[in-house]
Amino acid sequence: MASYVSPNIRDKFETLSIELKNEILSRNVQLNNMQDLITVLEKIVNEAGE
Repeated sequence: MASYVSPNIRDKFETLSIELKNEILSRNVQLNNMQDLITVLEKIVNEAGE
């Protein structure tokens, strides 16, 4: 499954660094709203802290 970023949040997604965007997209996620994006970002932060 390929990652998907909804047009509704694409402008917010594009403000992220290229490294962070690539990490998010590598996870094969569906980002339909801001809560989806926040959830993925929280997972990345938690993994970095381990």
